[in-house]
Amino acid sequence: MAENPRFELMALLQQFTVETDRYVDAVSARDSLYRTDLNALGVMMGAARAGTTVTPGMLRAELHLSSPATTALVDRLDSAGHVKRSRSDVDRRQVNLQMTEKAMETGGRLFAPLAQHISGALDNFSRQEQQLLTEMMHQITAATIAAREGIAQPPPL
Repeated sequence: MAENPRFELMALLQQFTVETDRYVDAVSARDSLYRTDLNALGVMMGAARAGTTVTPGMLRAELHLSSPATTALVDRLDSAGHVKRSRSDVDRRQVNLQMTEKAMETGGRLFAPLAQHISGALDNFSRQEQQLLTEMMHQITAATIAAREGIAQPPPL
């Protein structure tokens, strides 16, 4: 055990971030998918869990893309059979995006190995320890979001 567990934990979180990025790069290269496409599908999966409707504008904002880049992204996902476009029932000018079964299958195939390995690692912890780790991850994620939002704001004059 390290002399300073906080320092070691921070280093391990950084290493975890690097390794998950490497994993995404590896599956992207293996399956000839753009990283932005995978990020878009991740946003769409999160929105589906939250019961939120996904629009191209939402993807643009979430992924920090320009309008032309968002159009190219949605066109790629549509051509690949990963999303289906439909007009909003409320505002016919608005386009809604739904993930297809193919996208769910692709996502499962790409990320199942990672999920299985992480699940196996979590099996080494008791239910109570897993609850503590869950709370820790909630707080670390919230802190990361706060840090990102803090740097996105211009400094006060």
